[in-house]
Amino acid sequence: MKFIRTLAFSAFWLLVSLSTASVLAVAGAALYFAPGLPDVRQLQGFELQTPLRIFTRDGKLIGEYGEERRQPVTYDEIPQGMVEALMAAEDASYFDHHGVDPKGLARAAFQLAASGGDIQSGGSTITMQVARNYLLTRDQTFTRKIREILLALQMEQILSKPEILELYVNKIFLGHRAYGIAAAAEVYYDRPLAELTLAQQAMLAGLPKAPSALNPLANAERALIRRNWILFRMRDLGHIDQTAYDEAVQAPVTARRHQAKTEVAADYVAEMARQYAVERFDDAYTGGYRITTTLDSELQPKARLALANGLIAYDTRHGWRGPEQSDVPRSLAEAQENTDPEGLEEELAESPEVMSTARQAAERSQAEIPGIDGDVSNWLQVLDRTAVLGPLEPAIVVDTDGREMRVLTRGGEVRTLAWDGLDWAQPYRNAHYRGAAPNSAADIASAGDLVRVLQRENGDWRLSQQPGAQGSLVVLDPKSGAILALQGGFDYDASKFNRALQARRQAGSIFKPFIYLAGLNSGEVTPATIINDAPVVMEDGSNQLWRPNNSGGNFLGPTRLREGLVHSRNLVTIRLLQTLGLEQTIGFLENFGFDPERLPHALSLALGTTSLTPLEMTRGYAVLSNGGFDIDPWLIEKITSGEARTVVQEADPMVACRECSPDQQTVERDGKTYRVAPRIVDPAADYLIRDMLRDVVERGTARRARSLERSDIVGKTGTTNDQRDAWFAGFNTELATTVWVGKDDNSSTAEYGSQAALPIWIDFMGEALAGTPEHWPERPDGVVNRRVDPDTGRLLHDDQPGGMQELFRADHLPSYQPRRVDQAVEQESGSQGTGAYEAIF
Repeated sequence: MKFIRTLAFSAFWLLVSLSTASVLAVAGAALYFAPGLPDVRQLQGFELQTPLRIFTRDGKLIGEYGEERRQPVTYDEIPQGMVEALMAAEDASYFDHHGVDPKGLARAAFQLAASGGDIQSGGSTITMQVARNYLLTRDQTFTRKIREILLALQMEQILSKPEILELYVNKIFLGHRAYGIAAAAEVYYDRPLAELTLAQQAMLAGLPKAPSALNPLANAERALIRRNWILFRMRDLGHIDQTAYDEAVQAPVTARRHQAKTEVAADYVAEMARQYAVERFDDAYTGGYRITTTLDSELQPKARLALANGLIAYDTRHGWRGPEQSDVPRSLAEAQENTDPEGLEEELAESPEVMSTARQAAERSQAEIPGIDGDVSNWLQVLDRTAVLGPLEPAIVVDTDGREMRVLTRGGEVRTLAWDGLDWAQPYRNAHYRGAAPNSAADIASAGDLVRVLQRENGDWRLSQQPGAQGSLVVLDPKSGAILALQGGFDYDASKFNRALQARRQAGSIFKPFIYLAGLNSGEVTPATIINDAPVVMEDGSNQLWRPNNSGGNFLGPTRLREGLVHSRNLVTIRLLQTLGLEQTIGFLENFGFDPERLPHALSLALGTTSLTPLEMTRGYAVLSNGGFDIDPWLIEKITSGEARTVVQEADPMVACRECSPDQQTVERDGKTYRVAPRIVDPAADYLIRDMLRDVVERGTARRARSLERSDIVGKTGTTNDQRDAWFAGFNTELATTVWVGKDDNSSTAEYGSQAALPIWIDFMGEALAGTPEHWPERPDGVVNRRVDPDTGRLLHDDQPGGMQELFRADHLPSYQPRRVDQAVEQESGSQGTGAYEAIF
């Protein structure tokens, strides 16, 4: 008996000691961390700010960022079932504790010790989560956890339980850009929060733990397990009775994607504007900023479609790479049999009932489509969560019959693909080679394969696939540098890498016009100057001999510069650069914004071996278009803030002005005053290069552009070694547009610029310029037309027959061709063999 009393006495004092130690530890932590804690009182009357919104120049929405999918609700507007579902999922004793749940923390600590660092439940109450979401970072550190606990204790002294819960439900991220439960109700179910069923409330309550992994759109079978565990908890906690539980756990998955639509698809541009805002404003996502860009709402869709269609056409020429996914389970029940339980250990460990009811709910989620046998609920789920990429819709093969294929598309539509929409699908072997043509639809794909389909202009559907090549299209206003349209890849959802800004690729022959212009601007050469198109061998700086060649492998001998550019002769450009000198030429190229540190200080510069982005390349061509004025590309026209639309920033670009006097500093346009951009190219030289580039379209490598039937468009094709990059850059007086096509891994496209890039440029410019008048700039006073000998490039006297017309700078004319006389005059004069008029007379 004495032993028992002693044991009880010792246990009592041990408990008192531990309690005292705990209190002292908490007090010590409070004293240590209190000075650096945020002020909890700032949460009183906390206002959720409006998001960052981005628009075209005419006010069309192209993007929203931050907390935009948010519909704040008051506590009174939250259905009781939603409150109880959140408590069951996150904090069962929310209304009983004072900010911290000792049992939850003890459980988390025990799991941490027992599993060697793996915590299934974090021990955070709803109050602690509010502290973290509003006042702290999300760093996974013990220090942050202590701060979180202390803030939660303070918060419970200042705010009521309804106020804290209101803050929680409006802040939590629930996937698909939905912040808060009301926004999530719209995103997943397209209905107000008050109209959600119990099963739908439980589904949303399950999302805060892992908004991506447990999302009913991304992974319905895992989301069902989480949902039914929450319903299991709600029943055990007494929030719902057995009847409500039985009905809810059997409910099928009803979530569907209901995204807010932008007015103009321009994700790459929206992301550029977002990054610009984030770099400048600490409250970019919450400060109510409205960014107006220079984007043209009519040109952007044309650019996006032209690039997508061009890349699809390229891909079709190179063969079928197979389905995106094979053997997709038809039913949700079948898919759930293969569910990975990782991350759901807590839910599954509670009771085997959770898995069995989830399986039953999956079976009740069945969906039948007329014309297809059996349950296809999982096929519909997979299609709903698979992004549409450009004009390519996801589809699942239902069956094949001879030379026909039936596919299921979004919304439960069954499409039949005829053979003329399938026969292109020869197996892709590499960029240069395809396999044998298919004989039947079964040779191409099988039932359960996830593929892509494309609707043609006549309404029929054909098989397609996500292109194996990428591209970009950039359009500038050459007069100001404003970005009017920009597409940085096939589709932003497929790849967020913006090739227009971020992909530095070798320029190839589209760089040649700038070498020619350097000579024309200096006056050292004219369009009629003769350069020998002949082999050259020289040191390349690495003890190796460099033997550059022309693309066709042939040589034309003495060639006029105009012809050298028209036919993109490599050796002509190399010898021209050699004549001009590297340092002088690079100094000139700096004026176009080309970084001299990235320009090769070697004659290979003539062949476009420098790596440039499509935007940089477009800027250079915009200068050629505007008459030789130095303009900078720009995107942000105006930034305003708040409901009053207070102007935070407004663009002040410099503009090209052909009609301005050389000393004029500003010019009035559309009621605004702009600074005049400095001229970096002699107007006569710029006119000459433009005229030479017109010949590239009329009879050179860009002849396909004649299909536009316009005389005011000019441009240049470009292809790099092993056909890794295909380019076309061109312009008229209104638009400067560059198209690049290539592969992200820098492998060969097996096509030239005239094959892969030029058709895209033609497609876009044909739409962009439709109905606009042609306009060719007036010839500057310093440009004259003279007749020359096509073989020598020299001027012909009036009495000399034949020849051809050529343009020159008036102050840089070539010498005259010597007159020729016949043999009789030679013999009479005693000057046989000279044939020169000046030698005789």
